[in-house]
Amino acid sequence: MKPFAAGLLTLFCVAAFAADEEPAGKVAPLFASHEIVSVTITAPFKQIMFDRYEDEEKQGTFVYTDLESGKEVSLDIGIRTRGRFRRQKEVCAFAPLRLNFRKTKGTLLAKSDKLKLVTHCRTGSNKYEQAVLKEYIAYRILNSITDWSFRARLLKMRYVESTTGEEVASTWAFLIEHDDQVAKRIGMKVDDSERTTVEAIDGAHTNLVSMYQYLIGNTDFSPIKGAPGETCCHNYVLMGNDTVSISVPYDFDVTGIVAPPHAVPNPRFGLASVKQRLYRGRCANNSRLETTFQTYRDKQQDIYDLVNNMEGLSKGERKRTVRYIDDFYKIINSQRQVNHRIVKKCLGK
Repeated sequence: MKPFAAGLLTLFCVAAFAADEEPAGKVAPLFASHEIVSVTITAPFKQIMFDRYEDEEKQGTFVYTDLESGKEVSLDIGIRTRGRFRRQKEVCAFAPLRLNFRKTKGTLLAKSDKLKLVTHCRTGSNKYEQAVLKEYIAYRILNSITDWSFRARLLKMRYVESTTGEEVASTWAFLIEHDDQVAKRIGMKVDDSERTTVEAIDGAHTNLVSMYQYLIGNTDFSPIKGAPGETCCHNYVLMGNDTVSISVPYDFDVTGIVAPPHAVPNPRFGLASVKQRLYRGRCANNSRLETTFQTYRDKQQDIYDLVNNMEGLSKGERKRTVRYIDDFYKIINSQRQVNHRIVKKCLGK
């Protein structure tokens, strides 16, 4: 892929793919709306969670309530656990899931196949239920900043054990766009390269996303390479076309804005808590900082609205999330704080 030219052309391309200027017909129906969908998944969950490290799919059904007709629609699915950290039994008793949909034509799941489902981790825990909603908000915040991002759809979820008919949990969950869906929507393709370079990926988008990671308090990522033994990139997906290459982030649970009970900071950074911010953007993009800051200022009210209007988010979590975002804006609106916390902390000096 060719590195993308900097300057006005970069800004033009970022704007051209803003969420409200999406080319028609390229969004999968599931991710074309933010209305909450009521879903019941029936599957052998006891066996799935017991055999959580097996990749073989178990069979189940995905029943959702159609928002227009009010009728229930039933789809057959393959289902298995996924992930690394949250897949561990000692971390999450109820692991994240991967759903493989079949025969979806004419339904809400049309043009969707294998999708990641973010689950509640531990049944009966209000803190974990709130964490699901906050991670969903994190995805929505990035969507408000750039459409070169993963979309998500919030579900009011009911899990039923197929062997007994008993309810396992009734809680929140959300589905995430597949890599290929994102790439198609924004006119790109997934790039399976083992790694990339800072120079090869679009600087404007990289800077927007690096600032986003700082806003949500995330340090567990790399937009240019994978963790040892992994392909590119760590909690990012590399995408591009003939004119631009970008790295698109995902997985925002171990962050300051979500702060689930199991979250601990990476010891290599010497942070006392995941709520403590550390800027990990690239020095090569520091010339773009003021433009990036202005984008966040322009979207500030939209971001607060996402938090304040989030159904199911408790009053306490709403206040804590707003305060966490407040601190971010205090930093980017102070030149002294910008120099101390961002410019001096950038990578690749």
